Amino acid sequence: MSLLAQLFLASIMAAATIGIHLAGLTLMLMLLRRHRSQRRRVNVHLHDGIGIVTAAFGLFVLHAIEIWAYAALYVVGGALRSLEEALYFSTSTYATIGYGDIVLAPGWRVLGAIEGANGVILLGWSTAFFVAVVSRIRLLEIEMEAGPEGDQARGPA
Repeated sequence: MSLLAQLFLASIMAAATIGIHLAGLTLMLMLLRRHRSQRRRVNVHLHDGIGIVTAAFGLFVLHAIEIWAYAALYVVGGALRSLEEALYFSTSTYATIGYGDIVLAPGWRVLGAIEGANGVILLGWSTAFFVAVVSRIRLLEIEMEAGPEGDQARGPA
């Protein structure tokens, strides 16, 4: 595959995985907001734990979808022989582990490198999202511990 074709295909894949990631994070935010609105004072820590585990699992599923998309491209395009090999390569590339025991042919290498850069960006985005979720839950716990007096001291929102 020519360099231009690799760059074009890599751009399409990056745009697709960014779109998938944005849609997934938006859906998770909606679910977490619904989950938060059902929060009761009883079992607060269990409720918060469920929210954190849900966010972590949701992020894992998002990354799996994105990795599978790259793996499917490698198999359909003939860059790698089997789905197992493509998933292994795509996972290690996306996560920038890069063992090097499986390498792409010269006509696919640029695409593989761009998958690694894309994976770094999406994993970083997920990390920021997860830290924000956990921080928000902690802030809600602090507000609950302060009780109504804390709300009055803080003033109107």
